[in-house]
Amino acid sequence: MNITVNKSLPLKGSIEIPADKSITHRAFMFASLTKGKVKVTNYSKGADCLSTLKIIEQLGCKIEILNDKELIIDATNALKEPSSPLDCGNSGTTTRLMMGILASQNFDSELFGDASLSKRPMKRVIAPLEEMGANFNHNDFKLPLKINGSELNGIEYNSPLASAQVKSCILLAGLNAKGTTKFTEPYKSRNHTELMFEYMGADIKVENNSVIVNKSQLKPCDITVCGDISSAAFFMVAALIVPDSDIIIKNVGINETRAGIIEVLKAMNGNIKLLNERIISGEKVADIQVKYSQLKATTIEGAIIPTLIDEIPVIAVAATQANGTTIIKNAQDLRNKEADRITAVKVELQKLGADIEETADGFIINGKKDLIGNTTIECYHDHRIAMSAYVAGLICKKPIEINEFQWVDISFPEFLDLMKAISTYK
Repeated sequence: MNITVNKSLPLKGSIEIPADKSITHRAFMFASLTKGKVKVTNYSKGADCLSTLKIIEQLGCKIEILNDKELIIDATNALKEPSSPLDCGNSGTTTRLMMGILASQNFDSELFGDASLSKRPMKRVIAPLEEMGANFNHNDFKLPLKINGSELNGIEYNSPLASAQVKSCILLAGLNAKGTTKFTEPYKSRNHTELMFEYMGADIKVENNSVIVNKSQLKPCDITVCGDISSAAFFMVAALIVPDSDIIIKNVGINETRAGIIEVLKAMNGNIKLLNERIISGEKVADIQVKYSQLKATTIEGAIIPTLIDEIPVIAVAATQANGTTIIKNAQDLRNKEADRITAVKVELQKLGADIEETADGFIINGKKDLIGNTTIECYHDHRIAMSAYVAGLICKKPIEINEFQWVDISFPEFLDLMKAISTYK
C-alpha cells in the first residue's frame, strides 16, 4: 500500500494512544509462565504482539477474547512442546524473549521469522544463554534456529550494551535456572520486565544498573497495559513542528526508562506538559499536552539513548526544524533494527531536503531547513521509518509518496485513523 502525504493544517484535539507493545509482549509471555489465568486489558493488536500471542497459544495457553479491550490467558496446562515451528513474524522482541523462556524447557522448539527478521543478529542473546547451558542449532546466529531444551545455571553477565531485549531474555532464563542470575548493563535500559516481575511475585532485586533474579514462579495477576510512548512520539513531534498545533495524547506510559523523548523534546524547547499523572499495574502513566514550538538544537548521547532508541528516527525529523545543529551519538544499535535505521533515515530525509549527515553511531543534523517533498520515500520494511516519513511529510511544501506503508500495521495499525482524528482538514 502506497500513500500520499500532504502539507498539514494545524493538528488539534485529543486522542488515546494504543497499548504499549513492549508491555503487551511481556504481559502475554509472563502470563504463559504462571500456571494460572491472567486477564490482560488494553493490549496491543499490532502484528508483533499478535505473533507473541499465537506462539504462547501453540505452547499450550488457552486464549479467550472477551471484547475489543480484554482477553484471558489460561496457562494452566502450559508450557508444552509445540507441534510445529513457532513463527515470530517481524518481531525481534518476540524472538529474543521467547529464546529466554524456551531455552530452559524440557522440550525442543524452533523459531523462524519473515525475511527481514531472519537477517537480524541473535548472537547477543545466544552467547549469554549458552553460558547458562542453553543449546541451539542456528544459521550464523540468525533465524531460523532450533532450541534444544536444557537445564540452565545462573550466571553473572556483564552486557557490553544496554538492551532491554537482552536483559529480559536472560532474566526470563534465570527464572527457571539453578541458582542466581545477575545481569549488569552499562546504562539502565527499559525496565518493564523488572516492574512486571515484581508485580507478579518474582524473586528479583534491582541494584543500580544490575538486576538479580532467582528461580521463582510468577503468580497470575491481571494486567492493564498503558498507552505506548513510542507510538505517542510520532504525534508529539508532529504537533511540535506543524504550526499552531495543540493536542492531548491520553493514557501514555511515562516510565523513566522509556520517557527520554519527553526529556529531549523539552530540551529542544518543546512545549510539553504532563497531565493527570497516575500509576497503572506498576507503570507510571499520564496524559501529554503538546503545542507547536520553535525548536532549538541539542546533543543526544550516553545514558539517555536506551530510553529513546526507537524514537530516534522521528526525533531526527524534529531536528530538521530546530535552530542549530543537533548531534546524536552512541546510537549504533539503530543499525540492528528492522532496517539499518541510521542509513535509512539519512537517505530518506535527504530526499526531502534535510541537511543530515550519517555517522558511525548517529547523525549530525543542521536544522531549520525547509523540507521540499515532491519525492517517493522508501520504508525498508520498517514501520518506524514509514511513520517518521509521514510526520516529515506533514511539513513538506509538496506532497510525498511513501511506498509499502502497510508495514506500519506491524506495530501501529491505528496510526492513520488517529492522524485523521486530529487533522483540521475540512
